[in-house]
Amino acid sequence: MALLKLENLHVALEDGTEIVKGVDLEVDTNEVHAIMGPNGSGKSTLAYALMGHPAYEITEGRLLFDGDDVTELGADERAQRGLFLAFQYPHAIPGVTVTSFLRSAINAVRKARAGGTDDPIAIPEFRKELLAQMDRLKVSRELASRYLNDGFSGGEKKRVEILQMAMLKPRIAVLDETDSGLDIDALRVVASGVNELVGPEMGALVITHYQRILNYVKPDHVHVFVDGRIVESGGAELAEKLEADGYDPFIPAKVEA
Repeated sequence: MALLKLENLHVALEDGTEIVKGVDLEVDTNEVHAIMGPNGSGKSTLAYALMGHPAYEITEGRLLFDGDDVTELGADERAQRGLFLAFQYPHAIPGVTVTSFLRSAINAVRKARAGGTDDPIAIPEFRKELLAQMDRLKVSRELASRYLNDGFSGGEKKRVEILQMAMLKPRIAVLDETDSGLDIDALRVVASGVNELVGPEMGALVITHYQRILNYVKPDHVHVFVDGRIVESGGAELAEKLEADGYDPFIPAKVEA
């Protein structure tokens, strides 16, 4: 069984509006899956639901992680098991430095994996790993002492998201339009980080509107997402077809017309 498995997943907003309308998908380590779809198709809703955002309710179907049903688990419990979400629009957290946030997140995961026993990472070990990852991902070291995403540029926010991924080492990373708002240099850095981390220990689900990031992160599987459903799946060549022809051939109203 794949590490992450969605079975007939339906997701609704708090007012009952159904956005995701029955998705079946399997994502394993050492794989990159891309979900591509037009604006308003429900891609971000799917991402938030996978991570357990309370404003998005799974109304039908199941979410399995490593064989366990995690449909009812909170976001923190899913993160502790190894699920990670890189936001399209990362939030600022004034008063919490990047260093403090990352160390707290790592210690929370370590505690969960130690059966609830505190197992904090040694400060020298944490600092060595943090500085090495910041240098590798071209994240300015001065950001470490600044409040998380507070006053950061769009590129800095996205690089720090990938820094979190590199430090936490999740088993499945969901990237929700991480390419949004990035210049070409920042895009290459973000893509390089994803490419280095995907392997036997991690798989990735890349959610995007454009093919741009897929020029740098080569997907093994591409899924076309329209009106809350996966309407077509294929290999990397499907992304190239979407780039050439757009989404119109997959939108029912346009097809009928």
